[in-house]
This record gives sequence, structure tokens and C-alpha cells, in this order.
Amino acid sequence: MKGTRDARLARINPTAAFLGALAVMLVGLFAPGAIGGVVLLALAGGLIYLMGRTWPVAAPRTRTIRVIMLGLLLLVAFAKIL
Repeated sequence: MKGTRDARLARINPTAAFLGALAVMLVGLFAPGAIGGVVLLALAGGLIYLMGRTWPVAAPRTRTIRVIMLGLLLLVAFAKIL
């Protein structure tokens, strides 16, 4: 089962994934209050899942940047909720 998920993940077009994540992020940023925060938290959840799947093959520097960016996204999400 794990190999099937990895194969599906490898078939994702990186440009489409980036544009999709960007669209969701913009919706979350421009949506009012808690609704935008929940959208951003959902995006963070998806990114956490992807980070978990790609962590073993990511370089240490890439891991650091990803964790920092995820932290910033979570910070903005919680700020919108509060």
C-alpha cells in the first residue's frame, strides 16, 4: 500500500501543486476571521502530511526551510482565528 501512495505522490505535477496551495493560501488570507484561519489550518495539515511523506528524501537545509515556513503559516492561521 505504501508504494502505491508514493507512486501517486510522484505523479503530481509540481507546478499544479504549487498553484493549488497558493490559491488555498490566498483564500485563507483574504477570508474573514476564523474562516480564513480554519482554511489556513487545513492547508497546514495537508503540508504536514506531504512533509511526512517526503521527509526521508529531503536535504537537511530543505527540511529546515519547510519547518520554518510551516511555523509561519501556523502563526498566521492562529492569529486570524484569535
